[in-house]
Amino acid sequence: MYKRQLYVGSLEKGLRVIGAFGAGRQFMTLREIGEACDLDKSAAQRFTHTLTQLGYLEKCGETKRFSLGKKVLELGFNFLRANTLVEAASPVLIDLQKSCGQRVNLSLFDDTSIIYAIRQLGKREYYFSSLIGRRMPIYCTSGGRMMLALLPMEEVDGILKRCVMKPVTPKTIHEPAKVRAKIAEARGKGYALTVEETVLGELVVAGAIVGANGRPAAAIHIAGSLGEWKPAQFERKFGPLVSETAHALSRNFAGG
Repeated sequence: MYKRQLYVGSLEKGLRVIGAFGAGRQFMTLREIGEACDLDKSAAQRFTHTLTQLGYLEKCGETKRFSLGKKVLELGFNFLRANTLVEAASPVLIDLQKSCGQRVNLSLFDDTSIIYAIRQLGKREYYFSSLIGRRMPIYCTSGGRMMLALLPMEEVDGILKRCVMKPVTPKTIHEPAKVRAKIAEARGKGYALTVEETVLGELVVAGAIVGANGRPAAAIHIAGSLGEWKPAQFERKFGPLVSETAHALSRNFAGG
């Protein structure tokens, strides 16, 4: 007999506490956690105490503030170790970075956003560009637009409606009509180009990796500096390369 799946509210609240440390919140007080998660003081104390005991939070003895624990990092490692796409793409991205000399990333498709799973660094980098697990909006990233370009327009419209479309930099294209035009452009070229839309001074081309189900699963990004490249020059040199690499991985991943 079919049994209705039960929603475990306490588990959801505990995960909400862990998720509260996003958006640049490195340390939080008990009151701040309660406010962020809509929990009263007693509930916030119970959840933070349990998560601290399990290693998912750490508490500073002097300031009494909480931060994420090392167990969270272990979860990320376990995810990457078990992900067959990340495993297959890793040696390919290492070779790609060596051949092009630029930063090369792999991002994973996650509805209204992308999340970086591999970072192969180039010559000059900033701190965030070296970190895996960073989440970025799908509408203003080259990998996000390329993955959207491979979806039916009805699905694209639904995703864009769920996005909070705001500029990340002064150069971000975030108006719905202009974003749709960029997605259509990527569909025609087989790769997407963004210029200073997520980081000032940076330009990025990306190609999408398609899974065995025919849907976009990930994207390969090549990122360069406007101090070294003109956009048209960068696009001519690396656009076809990133597209070919993504297609090759798509064939291998679908076959595997």
